[in-house]
Amino acid sequence: MKEWSNSEPKMWGPSIIGFGNYHYKYASGHEGDAPVLGFSPRKSALTFYVYSDTERSKFVLTKLGKFKMSKACIYVKKLSDINTDVLRELYFESIKYISEHHECSCKLN
Repeated sequence: MKEWSNSEPKMWGPSIIGFGNYHYKYASGHEGDAPVLGFSPRKSALTFYVYSDTERSKFVLTKLGKFKMSKACIYVKKLSDINTDVLRELYFESIKYISEHHECSCKLN
């Protein structure tokens, strides 16, 4: 992820390892900062933070493997359950989406 994001890893709270950062602001006025890419080795599942609300990302997700998903999190029981090349592609889609829609430190490698 360091190579993909051109960013050094940084802890975001006690359990999220993030790469890069971006600033978001919702229509409600709520705003904050988040990592461009991230993951967390949680007890219940490996969690990958990916945000790209595009048709391309939805298509790529169909090739990922066995996972559960919320709006911006992909949960997998073990890394061997997913295709890591597809995860890489999703992360690149996420970098592209975030760089087009938010103020960020992201650069495609």
